[in-house]
Amino acid sequence: MKKFNIRKVLDGLTAVSSSSSAAAQTGASKENEAVQENLQSEHFQLCKTVRHGFPHQPSSMAFDPVQKILAIGTLTGALRLFGRAGVECYCQHESAAAVIQLQFLINEGALVSALADDSVHLWNLRQKIPAILHSLKFNRERITYCHLPFQSKWLYIGTERGNIHIVNVESFTLSGYVIMWNKAIELSTKTHPGPVVHISDNPMDEGKLLIGFECGVVVLWDLKSKKADYRYNYDEGLLLQEGIQEVKEGSKDGTFCRSRRFLAIHSVAWHHEGKQFVCSHSDGTLTTWNIRAPAKPAQIITPHGKQPKDGKKPEPCKPILKVEYKTTRAGDPFMVLSGGLSYDTVGRRACLTVMHGKSTAVLEMDFPIVDFLTLCETPYPNDFQEPYAVVVLLERDLVLIDLGQIGYPIFENPYPLTIHESPVTCCEYFADCPAELIPALYSVGSRQKRQGFSKKEWPISGGNWGQGTQSYPEIIITGHADGSIKFWDASALMLQVLYKLKTAKVFERARAKEERAIADIVEEDPFAIQTLCWCPESRMLCVAGASAHVIVYRFSKQEVSAADVQLLEVRLQCQLSDVDSPDPGGEQTPTSPASAGAPPSPQETEPAAQPSAGSNSSDGSRDNIPCLQVRGSALKQSPGYQVELVIQLVWVSGEPPQQITSLAINSSYGLVVLGNSNGLAVVDYLQKTLLLNLGTSELYSPSEPYQRQPRSPRKARQPSGVLCDSNDGPNASEERCKSPTSDPKDNSFSRSRSSSVTSIDRESRESVSSFCFCETFPRKCDSLLSPCVLVGTTQGGVMMVAVSLPPSGDQRLLQPVGISSCGTVARLKGGILTMALLDAAGGLLPSSHEPWYDPNAADDEKEKCRRRRPSSLPSSQDGQDSQLAILCSEKQAKVVAMPSQTRVYKHNITESSFVLRADVVQMAGANCIACFCANGHIMTLSLPSLRPLLDVNYLPLTDMRIARTFCFSNLGQALYLTSPTEVQRITYSQDTCDNLQEMLSELFTPVETPEAPNRGFFKGLFGGGAQSLDREDLFGETSAGKASRSLAQHIPGPGSMEGMKGAASGVVGDLARARIALDERGQKLGELEERTAAMMASAESFSKHAHDMMVKYKDKKWYQL
Repeated sequence: MKKFNIRKVLDGLTAVSSSSSAAAQTGASKENEAVQENLQSEHFQLCKTVRHGFPHQPSSMAFDPVQKILAIGTLTGALRLFGRAGVECYCQHESAAAVIQLQFLINEGALVSALADDSVHLWNLRQKIPAILHSLKFNRERITYCHLPFQSKWLYIGTERGNIHIVNVESFTLSGYVIMWNKAIELSTKTHPGPVVHISDNPMDEGKLLIGFECGVVVLWDLKSKKADYRYNYDEGLLLQEGIQEVKEGSKDGTFCRSRRFLAIHSVAWHHEGKQFVCSHSDGTLTTWNIRAPAKPAQIITPHGKQPKDGKKPEPCKPILKVEYKTTRAGDPFMVLSGGLSYDTVGRRACLTVMHGKSTAVLEMDFPIVDFLTLCETPYPNDFQEPYAVVVLLERDLVLIDLGQIGYPIFENPYPLTIHESPVTCCEYFADCPAELIPALYSVGSRQKRQGFSKKEWPISGGNWGQGTQSYPEIIITGHADGSIKFWDASALMLQVLYKLKTAKVFERARAKEERAIADIVEEDPFAIQTLCWCPESRMLCVAGASAHVIVYRFSKQEVSAADVQLLEVRLQCQLSDVDSPDPGGEQTPTSPASAGAPPSPQETEPAAQPSAGSNSSDGSRDNIPCLQVRGSALKQSPGYQVELVIQLVWVSGEPPQQITSLAINSSYGLVVLGNSNGLAVVDYLQKTLLLNLGTSELYSPSEPYQRQPRSPRKARQPSGVLCDSNDGPNASEERCKSPTSDPKDNSFSRSRSSSVTSIDRESRESVSSFCFCETFPRKCDSLLSPCVLVGTTQGGVMMVAVSLPPSGDQRLLQPVGISSCGTVARLKGGILTMALLDAAGGLLPSSHEPWYDPNAADDEKEKCRRRRPSSLPSSQDGQDSQLAILCSEKQAKVVAMPSQTRVYKHNITESSFVLRADVVQMAGANCIACFCANGHIMTLSLPSLRPLLDVNYLPLTDMRIARTFCFSNLGQALYLTSPTEVQRITYSQDTCDNLQEMLSELFTPVETPEAPNRGFFKGLFGGGAQSLDREDLFGETSAGKASRSLAQHIPGPGSMEGMKGAASGVVGDLARARIALDERGQKLGELEERTAAMMASAESFSKHAHDMMVKYKDKKWYQL
């Protein structure tokens, strides 16, 4: 029977609908019938790949000391697992409830998670994508604490009511054995002890369970006799030096027990010998107890409190939230604690205290402490722990402290956890980059690394890397709120920072009186990166900041000791005038790309009386003033990206400049083009001059209909572009950055801090939204290709600007560049998002570029690297269309034939929503348009026919962060910022989805469990070693009975046998169920065989002991026994 493929049917239907809606012109359609499209729906599938970054809102942590795997839970129900560098995994609970505790089944490839919705889950970590095997949902009691002893299958669960339930982690069923709170505390106690805050078993006696209640009562429970052996009560009277002082009877406080107020405990830690334990309390004290002396603690200390000499009560401190007590074989034990600082340390950062012998080290953290764990050499609690590191989970960072070196240095973190070091404001993704880029960025970035780290290897070293076949270089660039830019190596589903660039060091720090001028355009973060443009081949970088500034960077491997920053100020304003009577003071624009050249530099066109620095006009408004002041002193530039030119938009007649919305750079032309709601500017960064400064309306030809906004008559035009030296003098720079002093009553519009006009004016104004450098036909029916810039606007207009370049070489630096506006190419619904060009065969025509050369190298080396531009570009033959312009807006996509500018194909992407991000990408050797809509749909369209190939409802827009950072890349890759601290990578490639299992890293690796500690001859002889407990006999159904069914509900997970049963359906359902039954039968037979072998071994051991006893007492008389 032939397999029915619905995708091919859809391909045929969409091809018919797409071609019928195109309404192509006859000449253009014949030209494009020859374009063969290879992309089909089978090439696309959407799935998540990996998540990078620091876990957002962490809440709990666990560590497997044998597998060397770290697990972190979050308040949103996420699980992040970390191994060696490059080994990461992300999981998510369906309920999205907060993870309150995690417990590893050490060296078994499993993890238990307890959530705030009173559910417990068992995760299988032996597969590359972990899955839940079992879940248990409590109905009547709330979970507060969990404890799973090493090499035990019985999980203790403490509840808010003070009870302790026991769960079999293999079957995830409740035992009938329950420790009730009223049996654990003294019978004479009249108040409830509160929730269970701690559970642990005695390291040397598994039959003794230590239970801590919130009110401060600690109980040592005997599991076999089902009663409390000892109760430990710590009250305020014990703080005095003269023993216990009774408090008056009759208090009705809920925290009073038998006339004494017990201090709440937060954590308990055992000594490995099981004879002592330490409690941390809410008043900042630590109490050490001998298990056989419950009357009073053996020691009371306040690590950060002042001890009075007159016998009075010590000053209370903040609560010690957690304490760990770890012993060493050849030295003093370590006591690690968080909290406990004195109340007089107001404003002090969170601290971790390490007490070792007589020394106490207080380690300040940058963020509040969520949890910490002490990493030890052995997983056995009854052996010397030998701690070697402390892993500290902070609210926004993960820190590992080396306990083996003096001064406790931290380990260098190999994970990409610094994405959120400053909030991410923009993001770009580049797949299949030049191979030499990553080594070049790494070489300059390695010099930026901090010093003083521990010399030891990163201790979290579990797991193995994936064995994927994709090996193309991938680079992610993130822009941040503090003006920094980070380059990341994203190859092979990993992420590693390569290089960090700080753009803020180009500017002077604003003084208090200057902050008002900056605040008129941005409320905060004046250096924040809003958009960036990067050419991987030439390594040119152009960034736009929030203060209406643009910085052009070149990459160099050599250091520049001192260099002045070149500054170009641009006056970009939106003022409309009658086209028939141009302003004599305006810029002169050539009418043809073949004209004699560009207008002379702004210094030559403007009268000499116009000042280059900012000034106040007669009415007190600010004019010609940038928002930031460039550094006046020479700037030392390290190897890496070095400043080529700074472009700043200036105030115009008391109005601050509008923020830059679009940006593009071309290394072959030496041009930068930038646009905002006022218009666009074209800058020659080689000659450091302004070539073109136009309002958006001026891009249209006079014959085109355009609804112009009525505005007041404009004043005499001021200088539109002024090249300044950054060290003009302190007076000029200080005057330039002052806030506006004009009276608000004189303004015709009420201005906000982020805009110079009202919201109505801003919405109706047509802004520049995108650029595309290309070599195409500037006007209809042209036969010669010319360098051009396609300009897209927020109202769907696509205009052409032609560029006339002088010959390359020295002439390029001497002769002016010609610029001319060529009118409208097309108009679409919605703002233009992306534009590109295809050749007649459907191949993508990338923007021309020059290869990278080191600007600080010798001149002869530069000439060897530079690619000379061809003197004559290819032409169109017989007026035929030889190019296709791809235009995509927020609502639709069009394909326009060039040079005839006739529409060939058209496709309406969405009617009810709008597209947030669109890119023309390469996929499986062909090209397509990838779109992300505000309603969460991710779509791809074929080129040039615009057939829909993929439409998946993936991610609804719940946060503007997603819209700001979502970006596509070649070869089916995409990413977005899923939280303020995490980057989610996805793929829409079927090939990548098929190979994803091989590419992902493995968490579980077969490792032998270390041998148990040797009991020693005397301990074995006199019974001083660890005592085991048959928990199966004690907690099993035979002796303990069945638990109440209404207490908790068992839910089979998708990774369990029951989950597979539920999933098996359809034609192969019977076969799947039979296979599952066989697997279950084989599993039960295997368990039966293991139990039989265990019984035989137990019988043999009993026989041996009986024979030894018989031989020992064979010849002894009764009085010798």
